[in-house]
Amino acid sequence: MAHLNGSPATLEQMQTLALTNIGHFTSMRSDDGAVRGLSLHMDRLVRDCRTVFGSELDPERVRGYVRDATAGKGGSFVIRVTIFDPGLEMGHPGSEAEPHVLVTTRDAGEMPPPPLTAKAYTFSRDMAQVKHMGLFPQLMRRRWAQLDGFDDALFADESGRISEGGTWNVGFVDQDNTVIWPEADVLPGVTMKLLQRAHPHVTRPVTLAELPDMQACFATNTSIGVRTISAVGEVGFSGFADSPVLDAMRKAYVEIPGERL
Repeated sequence: MAHLNGSPATLEQMQTLALTNIGHFTSMRSDDGAVRGLSLHMDRLVRDCRTVFGSELDPERVRGYVRDATAGKGGSFVIRVTIFDPGLEMGHPGSEAEPHVLVTTRDAGEMPPPPLTAKAYTFSRDMAQVKHMGLFPQLMRRRWAQLDGFDDALFADESGRISEGGTWNVGFVDQDNTVIWPEADVLPGVTMKLLQRAHPHVTRPVTLAELPDMQACFATNTSIGVRTISAVGEVGFSGFADSPVLDAMRKAYVEIPGERL
């Protein structure tokens, strides 16, 4: 059941998401009623609401809607909070917006999932700092990658400078066991931020040409935690199966206490 502003959403209210598709969201994993980085997710919603709609969003109101929508739901699951205005029309997106709060849930998979393979594409997301609903370019490249026998897509600019994946941040481990986060225009992922606080790292530009020199590669987001990437294109990573650095990062992430909704 989808809940809009605390009540079951109607088909008429939801059709704006398909027909106009202006909005932003955050996804967060709940484990037994607690969310790692919950405050960061709320900060993202407030920040992106200012950017997309020029409006202030009350994070406590959002948390209340999430509590109501997930009441009685136990175990592990993923919560998505989408901010949009059902009244905005395609022809008049500049009208004064009244952002609404949509809460949906889905089952959570195992964490971490099995290693994935990725294919690199030259692509940069529009408004990369915003977790907006414009997912077509990423999902199209994910589709192309899967049709070519890979699991997902990795993005780089025209110079080969790596940024992020389809719906995840990417990181690397070099031969000296140093964790490297690419310096690029990327979505500031909540899981990435938590890991950067919990584990030593450096941030610097990383190019596709450097991949053969890397020991390991990984993807991060709220649903998967730290997921191993076994190969990008034809480049495999020697440490993907038993990297002590990735094991340490996973342990550090799991030990981050969740915040109660």
